[in-house]
Amino acid sequence: MKKHLFIQAITFLIFLFGSIEMMTAQEKEEKTLLKAIETFNQAFKEGNIEKLQSMITERYQHTNGSSKSIHRDTWLSYLRKRKKEIETGTLVMHTYTMTETEVQMYDDIAIVTAKITTTSTKSGELQENEYRVTNIWVRENNLWKRAAFHDGKIK
Repeated sequence: MKKHLFIQAITFLIFLFGSIEMMTAQEKEEKTLLKAIETFNQAFKEGNIEKLQSMITERYQHTNGSSKSIHRDTWLSYLRKRKKEIETGTLVMHTYTMTETEVQMYDDIAIVTAKITTTSTKSGELQENEYRVTNIWVRENNLWKRAAFHDGKIK
């Protein structure tokens, strides 16, 4: 009887620890994606063009609520101008925060929606902005890369 209880207890513990350790493949991918997004957002805040360039697809498409869609090279040109503003102190990014993040996974594609809140000082003027964003991320060579972006200004 004791042996039977012992075997049941061991079986239960193996099942319990196995379930705790076992994330689904989709949960692991979502966690990896969210880490990539965090890295991307930090690179954008700092003006790290090299990092951003490595994290977007060759056919990247970027749309702001106030302008028409641009592609990879045009967005990277914008980033170079922005980096100079950061380096000269014309632009100081205080915060760049993503909240209310929702992820829909579709194999090697993910649609991410969120709210972005920024605080910056540009040419001595404090700016506070909020945006609703949609990002499309794709997994290329086992790495998540942003393929498309769209935002709409809240305030």
